[in-house]
Amino acid sequence: MRRIIFIVMIVLIALPLQVQAKYPSRAITIIVPSAAGGSTDATARIFIKAAKNYWPEADFVVKNVSGSGGQKGFEEIARAKADGYTIGMVFTTQVVAHIVSKRAKYTLDSFHVMGNVGQDPEIVVVPKNSSITSLDELVKAAKEKTLTATVNGIGSDDFVAMRKFEEIAGVTFNMMPTKGSTEQKAAILGGHVDVSFMNLSQMHGQHKAGDARIIAILDETRSDLVMDVKTGIEQGYKVLMTAARGFVAPAKIDKDVADKLDDLLQKVLKDPGFIADCKKDSLFLLPMTGTQFLGYLKELQIDTQRYYNKNPW
Repeated sequence: MRRIIFIVMIVLIALPLQVQAKYPSRAITIIVPSAAGGSTDATARIFIKAAKNYWPEADFVVKNVSGSGGQKGFEEIARAKADGYTIGMVFTTQVVAHIVSKRAKYTLDSFHVMGNVGQDPEIVVVPKNSSITSLDELVKAAKEKTLTATVNGIGSDDFVAMRKFEEIAGVTFNMMPTKGSTEQKAAILGGHVDVSFMNLSQMHGQHKAGDARIIAILDETRSDLVMDVKTGIEQGYKVLMTAARGFVAPAKIDKDVADKLDDLLQKVLKDPGFIADCKKDSLFLLPMTGTQFLGYLKELQIDTQRYYNKNPW
């Protein structure tokens, strides 16, 4: 009997180690808080392709959970079982904007932050027939009359970028929030608004074709895609804003499993095929470790809170 008890105890002790060693033993769901076909969705699918180089036996499944500016997807990630079989992507500024507006059923502490993958720099764009060709001219026009500016939703990176610019330039726009980048692009391409704050990936093709004019990129350096466009800093307006896209898992995930996921992400970020695929799809890399990305999110939350306190949404 003692021998049987001893064997049972050994099995019970060894079982968790065996289960852990087999991770992942079933498909890992990646929650993408947006509809299929967008930049965040594309990033997740390119990640999966590269991840198979390092975890060849692993299966990954994308689950698109769109709605409320990513809030529905963020909340689903936060409340998922912390077993390593559900991870997800978050994007800024929306992930922190929902927190500061007190709409979110999560906080940054609800996540184990794995790291950041990419970014999509903010731009300032005007219709092709606009007489405005620089930020100075935009400010001059905005002081002479009320200009209508479109952004992709309240609390978005577009929204915060516009508010930052207003503050620095001493102007106020008649803001027109849209329900998505498609509507936002149509407003500019159709000449229905005076200016738009949006992301580079959404308009660089139209700029090159002459269908719209990007007058500034709100990044520290110019972009290879539109080298003719000056940064805001070059034009005397220190406004920096980008949409970051990274990976998280639910909080309280087992450390060994979290370490494996973090390591996988860092390997993918250095993978030549992944880098090439991102470049091909005009996805701009901004690699960060989990610690770096969490620090970035905390600073962004403080910054976003400041703008919310001035103009609650």
